Amino acid sequence: MPYASNDELPARVRSVLPQHAQDIYREAFNAAFERYGPQREAVAHRIAWSEVKRRYVQRAAGVWEERGDRV
Repeated sequence: MPYASNDELPARVRSVLPQHAQDIYREAFNAAFERYGPQREAVAHRIAWSEVKRRYVQRAAGVWEERGDRV
């Protein structure tokens, strides 16, 4: 089930990720879901998290920050 907007993302994703990271997650999930199909939805979620982690890092207290020169 591809996500049309960030409001449709799983609550866990919406509650922890900043808006831009949610955009990345949604786009990566939708692309993976289209490629691998509904029977591999779990794979699409793993790919989406992987894409988020390429651009963001989780800091103390569960805060996600965009990666920069500091990382």
